[in-house]
Amino acid sequence: MVGCRRPQFVLFGSSVIQMSFNVGGWGAILADLYARKADVLLRGYSGWNTRMALQVLDKLFPKDEPVQPSLVILYFGGNDATKPHPSGIGSHVPLPEYIQNMKTMIAHIKGLSDETRVICLTSPPVNEARIREVFGNALDDQARTNEGCCLYSEKLVELCKEMDVEAIDLWTAIQEKDDWADTCFIDGIHLSSEGSQIVAREILKVLKRVDWEPSLYWLKTPSDFPDDSPYYVVGPDGKTTVNVSNHICSWQRGWLDI
Repeated sequence: MVGCRRPQFVLFGSSVIQMSFNVGGWGAILADLYARKADVLLRGYSGWNTRMALQVLDKLFPKDEPVQPSLVILYFGGNDATKPHPSGIGSHVPLPEYIQNMKTMIAHIKGLSDETRVICLTSPPVNEARIREVFGNALDDQARTNEGCCLYSEKLVELCKEMDVEAIDLWTAIQEKDDWADTCFIDGIHLSSEGSQIVAREILKVLKRVDWEPSLYWLKTPSDFPDDSPYYVVGPDGKTTVNVSNHICSWQRGWLDI
């Protein structure tokens, strides 16, 4: 922990989380927008399901830490929803167990502090034809299907309503883009920059809409060290300096209209 304490946003989940800091990834977008406002911490583990997540939950989110995250963005489901492997091992988790595992994780994270917020991301859709192009028939006996992702997504949204936490239905949001199957994935499963922009936008919509106190929306979150200084660049009048602590860069302006 560095001396200047900011809100912590923890991204916890499987490959949709781990790969969110790829070039153009939605985690990288959030880190850029919150560059002087919050620390975006990546805790992504490709290949994991909810069983594996529960094994490390107390290690990643110990309840006795003096500083707890302000926001946890939680994603598991795509691996859980895969077809059961004949061997009995593998990433598949039956739907009732998946929901119970998510319930346990959400309750644990909500209990970290009165100001720890949770946003759950559901499983995105998949492009089954593209998966076959990239992986051949290697995953046929543990296939990931759009139908399976839909079912797990729907049940997670229902759970989040019951537990009064925010859910983002990525399965639906991504498919609202006309050419989603061709543009939103790099391999039929993992998100491209176009897919990541949808995820980032949906997260920002939630953060803008909710009435959390303090607000975690990027335009309302205070910047570190916002004071004027004579050491900034001198402005056009030649007498004063330009305070850039809240400057919005040209590439960030597309995120103003949420």
